[in-house]
Amino acid sequence: MQWDDLHTFLEIARQGSLSGAARALKLTQPTVGRRLAAMEETLGAKLLQRTPDGFVLTPIGESVLQNAERMEQEAHTAERLIFGGDIKMEGDVRVTTVDTLASSFVTPALIALQKEHPDITVELAPATQALSLARREADIAIRMVPFSGSQIVQRKIGAIALNFFASPDYLSDADINAHRLISVMDDQSHLPEAVWIEEQFPTGTIKMRSNSREVIFLAAISGGGIALLPRFRADDDARLVRIQPESPDLKRDIWLGVHSDMRQTPRIRATMDSLIATFEENAHRLNPDG
Repeated sequence: MQWDDLHTFLEIARQGSLSGAARALKLTQPTVGRRLAAMEETLGAKLLQRTPDGFVLTPIGESVLQNAERMEQEAHTAERLIFGGDIKMEGDVRVTTVDTLASSFVTPALIALQKEHPDITVELAPATQALSLARREADIAIRMVPFSGSQIVQRKIGAIALNFFASPDYLSDADINAHRLISVMDDQSHLPEAVWIEEQFPTGTIKMRSNSREVIFLAAISGGGIALLPRFRADDDARLVRIQPESPDLKRDIWLGVHSDMRQTPRIRATMDSLIATFEENAHRLNPDG
């Protein structure tokens, strides 16, 4: 069995479809299908069963999956060691963060980095789902929650203050006993933002949901209702009004994480330094009353 075939099998099992696996692997769907067929022919066994809801593992497939995942971990470990030993101040660095921070803070930090080190190529992936540092889906991650895993080196690099805002037009017409609320999707209902908005407006009704903070911000500006927004964007925006000027902010810590195998790579270290410096310089903007 070739690693490419096992990698294809892993992604089909994870994604549940040939098309999803093809997107993850950056291959065509026919190529993914051929690899699976060739692997099953070599083994003489069916690993995945096609159902109306997508591919599911057969009993033999479940056994192969465990071995394939171990091989994947070893492959990623070898890859990190190779890239971690690269001493040149050049090459690719992939950064992931939430869209709230990506445009206003992370992008300027990465541009400043490239002015000093023009041979570093950066990829910035704003994502609502956490990309894996262990699988090198990203080299550096900036998140609003601490990282888990003993191999992740993390550092708190700031805090962000949020409060409730709405448009003047919405407030002029709103029924105070039946506010329209803008919040996150159900898969993020455990986050402090989702909990707090429902606690503060118990008689309100959530009328719009999105996991994009940019969408939530624009929905509030457009008169969609009350939203919990970062103060660094909303305080000075004339299209928004703070609902309760005396109410305390909700504060979320900002964490930077990197895999321990990668943190001493010069280009990774330089990128981290640029990001940390930018967040330190903007500490009061992010957390005005901090």
